[in-house]
This record gives sequence, C-alpha cells and structure tokens, in this order.
Amino acid sequence: MTEEIDRDIQAYVRRLGAAAREASRRMATMDTGKKNLALQNMASLIEDRMEILLEANGKDMQAAQAANMDDALVERLSLNPERVRAMAEAVQQVAGLPDPVGEIDNLRNRPSGIKVGKMRVPLGVVGMIYESRPNVTADAASLCLKSGNAVILRGGSEARHSNQAIYQCIQDALIRIGIPETAVQLIETTDRAAVGHLIQMDDYVDVIVPRGGKGLIERISNESRIPVIKHLDGVCHVYIDDRADPGKAVAIAVNAKTQRYGTCNTMETLLVSEAIAEQVLPDLIRQFLDKGVELRGCEKVCAFSDAIRPATDIDWATEYLAPVLSIRIVSGLDAAMEHIEKYGSHHTDAIVTEDWSRAHRFLQGVDSSSVMVNASTRFADGFEYGLGAEIGISTDKLHARGPVGLEGLTTEKYVVFGDGQIRT
Repeated sequence: MTEEIDRDIQAYVRRLGAAAREASRRMATMDTGKKNLALQNMASLIEDRMEILLEANGKDMQAAQAANMDDALVERLSLNPERVRAMAEAVQQVAGLPDPVGEIDNLRNRPSGIKVGKMRVPLGVVGMIYESRPNVTADAASLCLKSGNAVILRGGSEARHSNQAIYQCIQDALIRIGIPETAVQLIETTDRAAVGHLIQMDDYVDVIVPRGGKGLIERISNESRIPVIKHLDGVCHVYIDDRADPGKAVAIAVNAKTQRYGTCNTMETLLVSEAIAEQVLPDLIRQFLDKGVELRGCEKVCAFSDAIRPATDIDWATEYLAPVLSIRIVSGLDAAMEHIEKYGSHHTDAIVTEDWSRAHRFLQGVDSSSVMVNASTRFADGFEYGLGAEIGISTDKLHARGPVGLEGLTTEKYVVFGDGQIRT
C-alpha cells in the first residue's frame, strides 16, 4: 500500500469518527420515544425488505463458496427467512426494553444535606469490528441507538453486500424519524488498513467491540489504544453429574453440541461422571454419530466405541466450531471443575444434576461469564437472556461480563443534589 492511499483511508476513517462524536452528543440526550420509533421502523424495514436482503446475502454466499471459505464462517454468513425475521424481532425487542440512560440509582442523603447518587450514561462512540455475521449490523445498531451511543460499523468483506443492505434499512429508519444518520455509520472500504486506523482513534472512539475469529480479536486486543470488550475462545463444557437425570442429560448435551456448530456458545467438550457413564454415554455416542459428529475421547470413552478417536491434550483446549466433540470421563464434580479451569475459556459452562448443593458448588466454583444448571450452553445469548440482542460477549471482568446489552453499553457518573449547601 502506498503512503498516499493509507493517508486517504486514515482521513476517511477520521471523518467518520468526528461525525460519530458529534452524533453521540445528540444521542446522549435523545428522547426514548424517538429512539424506540426509529427501532420500530428499522425492524419493519428489515422484514419488508427480506427479498432484497436475501438477494444481497446470496451474492456474498456465492463469493464465499467460490473462495472455499471455512464451513463455520459460511454458516455464520448465511441468511434465510427465519434469520431475517429473527433479526427484525431482536430489533423490536430492543425497542421494548427499558431505556437505561438517565436512570439514577442509590440516591442517598449525606450528613451535609446533599443527596448523592449514580446516573447511567452512554459510553459515547462504539467501534464495532466483526466478521461474517450480517445480523451483527442490526444488533449493534439497535443496541447502540437505544443506549444513546453512536456506532461505527466495520463488517467483514465476505458480508459486504448483506451488511450494506441491512445498513440501508437502518439509515432509512433514522431519516424517517429525524435522528442523525451519522449515529450509525458503516465503513465502506474493505481495506484492512481502516481497522488499524479505527482502533487507534482514541480521540473519537470510546470502546472497541470485536466479533470474529481468534486471530481478529487477538490483533485488535494487541494493537488497540482504546478499551476492548472481547472474548477470544468459546471452549464451552457440559458436565453430567452422577446425580443427573439421564434423559435430561442426554437432551441437553445433544442440543448444546448440535443445535448449531459454528457459534461461540456451542459445547466443545463433554465431561461425564464415571458413576453415570454407562447410563448415558451409549445413547449420547449413538446420537452424536447419527448426526455426523466426529468424536474424540479419553481412553475410557474410546472403550465405548471403535468410532471414537483418542483425544489429545490440544483437543481439550480447542474451539472446533464444527461437528467435532471431545468427551472425557471424570471421577466427579471436583475433577470436572479442575478440567474446566485448566482448559476452558471462561465463556459458558453447564452442569446437569438433580443435587442442588452440587449445582451451587459448580455455580460458585466455575469462573465463567455464564454458568448454567440443567440447561444447554446454547442459551448464552443476549436475545435468550432478554437483552433484545447482544453487541458481543465479554469474558473479561471489567466493565461488562457475559452477553453485552444495553446496560453494558453505558457507564455511570455521580450526580449530586443540593439546596445551597456549602462545605465548611
């Protein structure tokens, strides 16, 4: 790349940043009703323009298949009528959620006579960098708008046509309601240098949210001058305790792996207590093999079927994002938690048990952003958690953790109310 081209890209990205900063000031005090009306219009336009969106996605899918793109990325890229309707429903759900902006909590009287509380306020400008998933365009826009932020979107080149079609729905909705179009901006260039400039632009952007492969997120985390909300891996576990209901355990484990393969909340390792292995593993192995899942297991698991390959140490730490599953028989709850601590990614882990004391120990002892009892890991999702959608999932501990919705896109400031008090 010539220096002149790089300077042009930098100037372009900085123009977007300056416009976003100005829009964020207006969004911070935007009336809730107006924001909701824009989101309702956005949802309607997405559903009304389904054919246009599917046609645009078809172009991206053809290009992806011609480029022999990884199956997991192709699955994330694809849209169908059900996914378009779900996208519109997620936007509509965000419109129906309480607006966190301006909420004042913990207002209390002080001996001086002043009242002190905390007000929830927008972060400001969000930089969203993502791969494959076109629905992120709508999810990020709706969450940022409702939480009073401006957002700069940078989708992957593989989803260029899909993102542009969805973005047009967003822009048309903003224009209808009289909200600044620059509250949501899409970086049009596919040049990767734009990302490098965006993540260095700390004078205009307040937080970066990357969604994509581990390589992308590691690069953003290492190079960004701006705080990053991220997770690197989704090495999720289901542990079947010896006090589990066998039928419940089989249903949860099969769903956690096979409902969708290419998502960060898909189970990648199944842990089974040795005391219940004979009851559940034959059925589980049969169902997984019937669904075309490649199985890799410890020595004890391999004894159940010749179709199971021996697992390596690398397998236990791998996010497959594919129909591949590692299975390990463990001595009990403590061994399961030790395995999760050693190999897990602090994303989502579940226990299946009818023993509440063990469930409680698992909830307290497993250090993940979502910890579940008797439920599929596939529920670790902003929509399923009632957040409307999610801008991402954070495995960090500050300032947001787990699926990041409206509250995660805000921060707090102290507010003080007095009646002429002075400090003596």
